[in-house]
Order: sequence, then structure tokens, then C-alpha cells
Amino acid sequence: MVVIVVGGQWGDEGKGKVIDLLAERADLAIRSQGGNNAGHTVVTEHGEFKFQLLPSGILYPTCTCIIGNGVVVDPRVLLKEIDQLRERGLEPDNLVVSERAHMVMSYHPLFDQLEEGVRGDDRLGTTWRGIGPAYSDKVRRIGFRIGDLQKEVFMRKKLDFVVGQVKNPILQKLYSEQPLDAEALLAEYLEYAKRLDRYIKDTYPIVQAALDRGDNILLEGAQATMLDLDFGTYPYVTSSNPTAGGALTGSGIAPTRVDQTVVVVKGYTSRVGYGPFPTELLDDLGELIRERGREYGTVTGRARRVGWFDGPVARYSTRLNGATSVALMKVDVLSEVETLKLCTGYRFRGEVHDHPMANISHLKHCEPVYEEMPGWRADISRCTEWSDLPRECRDYVERVGEVCGAPVDLIGVGPHRDQLVMRRPILFQRETAAR
Repeated sequence: MVVIVVGGQWGDEGKGKVIDLLAERADLAIRSQGGNNAGHTVVTEHGEFKFQLLPSGILYPTCTCIIGNGVVVDPRVLLKEIDQLRERGLEPDNLVVSERAHMVMSYHPLFDQLEEGVRGDDRLGTTWRGIGPAYSDKVRRIGFRIGDLQKEVFMRKKLDFVVGQVKNPILQKLYSEQPLDAEALLAEYLEYAKRLDRYIKDTYPIVQAALDRGDNILLEGAQATMLDLDFGTYPYVTSSNPTAGGALTGSGIAPTRVDQTVVVVKGYTSRVGYGPFPTELLDDLGELIRERGREYGTVTGRARRVGWFDGPVARYSTRLNGATSVALMKVDVLSEVETLKLCTGYRFRGEVHDHPMANISHLKHCEPVYEEMPGWRADISRCTEWSDLPRECRDYVERVGEVCGAPVDLIGVGPHRDQLVMRRPILFQRETAAR
């Protein structure tokens, strides 16, 4: 059985918690795209874990965890995460890194920062982690793959070309920066090679064998649909495709093998950085939701912008990803709000749109169409069954499902892994395959 978990807003929806729930019964967990510019937070009996590259299934020794071909991997960050696991007594023997995955080279963050600097007021608000430049080099076919770490002669030859003929002329002539040292870079990456060699493999036969056995396979991506390079609020997007289609490309699984796609949204909406945000709250209520929801970036620590639940965004994501199920997280954060607003459409030039327009200028200047619903003055953090939730909360959840166009099967009522209300199982439906 293959299950894809996708973010349905602008990221930070609580995917890590849903992935952790599914990973417990997964045979194979695959991180399919993105880099260390986003993270999943999982709270367990071992404490709080913040993963930027490692699949969340790494906490389960029986789950083989793959960093897929669609990911761009910063070796420094990956080794740091591995070391943090070991400090807590957890050895990642279940980790595999695709030899096809591209690397974030140590010069990519520099180029990221320099490129943002020349944009001035038109900057994108990147995390300066070098993700965009790494994907750019992949497309230009001057990138380095993880498997290249196992080929010293090739690395030396290619570094001489990329550094000497491509990167240094740009650094020196365009930015007046010091040139890169190809020999120092080679020495640096050969050290990474020694520590990562045991994890680097061709993941294609591993994935295909798991499919043939009928294993439980979980695909987890980073970011979310509205940050998709093609369907997000371009150019305020990420450098990959964090949709269901991107998950398949980034893992090597055919679309016909997918059994279930779970789109994760929050009971409200948030985004980090620049770009249109029709339902944004710029008042005391927005600040209250931000503080109660701990809306600060896992990677950057930046305060997230918050707003009412954006139905057009959620509906758009549900359709684009072919969602069979919606997980509605952080509903508990809204418990202090007397009256809730839910956006069902955008009004622009007299016409109501039920999805985000491709023209971000139109999206920026549209008027949200709201419905109002009564809130609930009750602590729902201890609720474990649908019937435990206040009627007003159940009504809100039902309406979200109607607007999304897919059933809300999982409701998050607190930060811990067990603070969930499940209306319909979205777990793997059969026993874990025998190994």
C-alpha cells in the first residue's frame, strides 16, 4: 500500500505529526523532494525532534528510510541530524540515501544570499540554505549527486570545471567576491564521503522490491502545494514540486501504485516570507493565533504570517493532489476564538473565484468571501473521540471538509503525537508486510 502525505497550504500544517502516525506501520518511508529549507517537528517519548532531511520514519527501526532522488542534500546538515540521533541513543541503521539525489554544495548558500541581495525590494524571502541554487545547477546539469562522493577522480575533474569555469567568474566579475578553492572543496567533500558511504545506494531496486512485496510505503515531502514551482504563488515558491506528482517523481514510484493521498491543512492558514495571502490577519487576533499555535519556523525561527482558513487554497490542493483524505491539524489553537471566519472564495472585479488565480497580482488584490461560524469555549486537547468534541467544533470540521471537497478524517487537538481524533482510519489498512 502506498500513501502520500502532502501539505495543502503554504507549509507548516503539521505534516510531521501525520507522517509520524503513519510511519509506525510503514515498511518504507521516502522523503521525496526539497532540502533542509523546511522541517518536520515530531514530539515523542524521546523528546522533540526537528528533522530537515531525515524522514520521520527514522524513529522506527523496522522502517527503512530513504532520502529520495528528488531531494537536494546538504551533507553537513544530514551528518548533523545523524549525530543528534546518536546523542539520544538512536542509531540510523535504517537510513538509505539515493545516489541520484543532488547535493547542496557549500557554495550554494553563498549564491543564494548574493542573488537575494541584488533583488532588493523584490527579494523572495528564501532561507539562504542554497536550495534554489542547488536545483538550478541540477537543471543546468552542473550539479553534483550524492553518488559522486564515491568517485574521487570524477569529483576532482568536475569541481575543476564547475568552480574554475562557472562559479568563480560569476563570483569575481559579478559580485566582486573571493574565488572558491576547488582543492579545498574536494577535501571537504571527501571527508563527507567517508561518513556517508555506508548509506549511499541505488534506491530503485529497493523501492521496486517493496512495491512487488506489497509493503506499506509512505511518501513524505517538504513544504506544500501553494509553494509548488508550477502551481504555487510563483515566484514566491520553493524550487521543487511538493505535490503528489512531485512525490512520485522524487521517489521513483508510478502513479498507478498510489492507494491513498492525505492532504494536511491547519484549522487556520499560515505562510512564511513574502507573497499574496488573502486571508491574512494583521491584528491582535492574528497575534493570539500565532502565539497559541507557536507559529515560528522550524528551520529559521521566523514568525509566520497567520490568517483565517482559506477554503479556495484547500480545495485547490485537494483537487491537484487527488486527495482521498484531509487531516485538519491545530484545531485546538482556535478554542479561544469566539467567532470563526472561513473563506469560501475570492471576489475580484465582480467575479467570485473558487481557487487561487495564477496571476498573483489579482490574488493579492482580491477580497475574501467569508462565512462566519460560532467558536467553542472549551479545551479540546484531551478529546480522543469525535463525539468528545464540542458541537461547534464538529460543525466547523464538517464545513471545512465540505469546502475542501474531501472528508476530514483526522483532527489534531494538541502538539503531542497522541493528541489526535480519528474519524476514519487513514492508517495503513493491513498488517505490515513480513520482512
